[in-house]
Amino acid sequence: MTTPPKGGAVMSARRYYASGIAAAEASMERKGSTWTLDGRVSASDRDNFVTNRVTVAEHNDAGATTAASALGLSAVWACVNLIAGTIGTLPIMIYRSVPGGVEEEEWDHPLYRLLSESPNADQTPVDFFEFAAASVELHGNAYSEIETGAGGRIVALDVPVAPELMTVRRTSNGSLEYEWTDGGKRRVVPQDRMLHVRGFGGGPLGGLSTLAFGRRTFGMAQSIELAASATFRNGIRASGVLSMAEVLTPEQRNEAERLLQEKYRGTMNAGVPMLLDRGVTWQQLTISPEDAQMLESRGWSVEEICRFFGTPPHMIGHTAGNTHLGSSIEQQTLGFVIFALRRRLKRFEQSIWKQLLTPADRARGLKVKFDLRGLMRGDSKARAEFYQLALQNGWMTINEVRALEGLPPVEGGEIIRLQMQNVPIATLMGHNGGPPLGDV
Repeated sequence: MTTPPKGGAVMSARRYYASGIAAAEASMERKGSTWTLDGRVSASDRDNFVTNRVTVAEHNDAGATTAASALGLSAVWACVNLIAGTIGTLPIMIYRSVPGGVEEEEWDHPLYRLLSESPNADQTPVDFFEFAAASVELHGNAYSEIETGAGGRIVALDVPVAPELMTVRRTSNGSLEYEWTDGGKRRVVPQDRMLHVRGFGGGPLGGLSTLAFGRRTFGMAQSIELAASATFRNGIRASGVLSMAEVLTPEQRNEAERLLQEKYRGTMNAGVPMLLDRGVTWQQLTISPEDAQMLESRGWSVEEICRFFGTPPHMIGHTAGNTHLGSSIEQQTLGFVIFALRRRLKRFEQSIWKQLLTPADRARGLKVKFDLRGLMRGDSKARAEFYQLALQNGWMTINEVRALEGLPPVEGGEIIRLQMQNVPIATLMGHNGGPPLGDV
């Protein structure tokens, strides 16, 4: 057995491990095993495939998890797609506070067009906010350079910069400075030229990276997926075994296999009775404990990933055991909006308010808000009940409801109405037994 090199020499270490791989390949070739660097199939894996067993691939915790490798996991993809897609499709508005606590839309504000119609020449608002939200979910930060025109007026928000390319530092004067390389060209931008949305735990230099703190969970999930992939790529997954006392010649074995393939292969032949003679017996194969453990591990990894993103598992298609603790699917979905989505929206709203609105805008009471009513668009029953309560209790008018549904106003629809109930009989019949009020 070769001993590892001493002294920490990098080239010596590389030669040592390269020689180790070559020795392993030669050993496996002598034993008739299969070795592939991409599939990482070892001699023990080959034995497991032959005996119809599965083992979880060795987990290497030291490796770095990238966005591409993490998004290769269906659970990570689904969580990020759900959160970023929801944020990207929510309407965003600029409001101005007026006396009485009422907020009015500022349709003519220049920033409204950028946020709701076209942030830059290449992206729609959905593209922009979806990219930015995905960057926050994976890396803890989203960056977009602010383009200004005459008089310092904001004219565009550039395509968000990939967070892994960005370096943020504190300068000697106390402000922040952003540096990255775009197309081989180094760029340095001051703090007032960069929209920076920070994720969870966000300090001045940036938020915490989910990829970094979830490295072990993502790496374990990747190892489990690797074991499953190697199983189906190289494993033998027979439904049963035909056994007999006699030893077949190679010609008889080939003929038997050919007849079985012709008669029983394919879905059209599923359930066709099998005629056995000459002492041939059929033994049904069930899933092994090792396979069952791997399936449980895959389900566990999905739940672990959902914990990192704060996403209910049922919302990404993992429904097993997700109605526990007396909570329904509807309650879990509502909890996702209240506890997970709302704080993410607040990060974007406050970042835009602080970094894009001018001091004069903020002094006028301008605010930036995502309209969560857009989440109700897919539930007509809940929407109808909401409107009914609003009309009956007088805090919305008919024309306001019609505007939310994209319908034109109607005559008299601006009158505030209140449902009348539990009215005294004297009021309906008139005082002192007179005629009803409707007949007066």
